Amino acid sequence: MKKISVVILNWNGAEMLRKFLPSVIEYSISDQVEVCVADNGSTDNSVAVITDEFPQVRLIQLDKNYGFADGYNMALKHVEAEYVVLLNSDVEVTDSWLDAMSCYLDKDKDVAACQPKILSYKNREYFEYAGACGGYMDQFGYPFCRGRIFNSVEKDRGQYDTVVDVMWATGASLFIRLEDYRNVGGLDGRFFAHMEEIDLCWRLRSRGRRIVCVPQSVVYHVGGATLKKENPRKTFLNFRNNLIMLYKNTPEKRLKKVMQVRGILDYVAAAMFLLKGDSSNAKAVLSARKEYGNMKHDFEADRKNNQALSTSDTIKEIVPYSIIKRYYINGKKIFAEL
Repeated sequence: MKKISVVILNWNGAEMLRKFLPSVIEYSISDQVEVCVADNGSTDNSVAVITDEFPQVRLIQLDKNYGFADGYNMALKHVEAEYVVLLNSDVEVTDSWLDAMSCYLDKDKDVAACQPKILSYKNREYFEYAGACGGYMDQFGYPFCRGRIFNSVEKDRGQYDTVVDVMWATGASLFIRLEDYRNVGGLDGRFFAHMEEIDLCWRLRSRGRRIVCVPQSVVYHVGGATLKKENPRKTFLNFRNNLIMLYKNTPEKRLKKVMQVRGILDYVAAAMFLLKGDSSNAKAVLSARKEYGNMKHDFEADRKNNQALSTSDTIKEIVPYSIIKRYYINGKKIFAEL
């Protein structure tokens, strides 16, 4: 059994594999590390590319596209390792990228998962939107990062080079103990894609497990390779899944207030899209709220289970203020100003 299994989920990404797999192979494979590509029912030549051009990579072939969440759940049934890394197919890794994260988890058994520093592949001096240097969330469910708040992305000047506890680690490069992943049920496949890693990390945090960012490990992420920012489908999934996540995990004493405020903020978001002439994304927000209402009863058992297993009503990385207010009204555009 390998100590670390790096698992890349692929769907119709043959050219992405050709571009980014070489760095993963060069800086990962060893006596202790395997690299796997889980093919999510691709209809292009991805499988042939993996088998013919990258024979040192283990292929896990799934029978259809299960989405991001269940794709990984299915793939990890075929993996036995102490640690697994859920790595996006559009990530370039660097020399020794696994070492700092592995060493940190080796030393601190309270930590279930971590992430590296995520920099932009296209603009390499800046953080990358999806994860940056570790994720947090405000009390109404809006995620933000060290190095990125909404669309304000900071230049990396080493300002966040300390290891810190975070609320969530990005699914673009999630280093996690396989035992912890399985103990909390893995990613929620009903999300299909978007917000599923935050939901997973929230379940871990509520059970007293820690998540950290280890910025001594560095990777470069393209981002937006599947759905571009403000794509209506992405907007729908983000809003719907965020509401589901809040319902599943918010402590009972705060749930009513949180959902009331979110209702107001979601309708404001839809109105803002309309004012910009973007009716497709406005409809996506409203459709997301409707779909959440239709699906809510399916998550009642999950909510009861999460509340029963929670060891605390307070997670310090979920901040007790509105990030929307601080960003748009108070003008706090960078993490250090918060």
